[in-house]
Amino acid sequence: MGLLDLAIGMLGNNNGQGARGGGLGGALGGMLGGGHGGGQADLLRIVALVLSQVGQQGGPGTGGGLGALVEQFTRSGLGDVVSSWVGTGANQPVSPGQLGQVFGDDLLGRLTQQTGLSQGDLLSQLSQVLPQAVDQMTPQGQLPADGGLGEIGSILERFAR
Repeated sequence: MGLLDLAIGMLGNNNGQGARGGGLGGALGGMLGGGHGGGQADLLRIVALVLSQVGQQGGPGTGGGLGALVEQFTRSGLGDVVSSWVGTGANQPVSPGQLGQVFGDDLLGRLTQQTGLSQGDLLSQLSQVLPQAVDQMTPQGQLPADGGLGEIGSILERFAR
């Protein structure tokens, strides 16, 4: 996780001028309505934080990244929702309240502290971006071997240049 932390740190020093591209970065940029590099970078940072933090919450042996996220959703009774994001069909929506149940107070506290967002704003933004982010990181309907952290890391590196 050190590389991801480094990439997130470099993103924090970015002036928001990043290349728009395909994959997750392009998808998030499209959801924002165009090339607002700072907003796109902020959403990528939030997704990266979720993927890195959810593994820590799961305890030993959980791993991290998308695998841990899928496991967390499944334990919270939302396995069908997250499976729709990973699969090749339509993405089921998730509400901010459902995300709050999945993440729990400890993880939400860490995420709000690290992002500077209120819990409501964080959950609202994640409810919009997380389904598409997971979908973009699993184009073949399967979890990547690196848990998706490599995809996020490479996107963050583009913004750090």
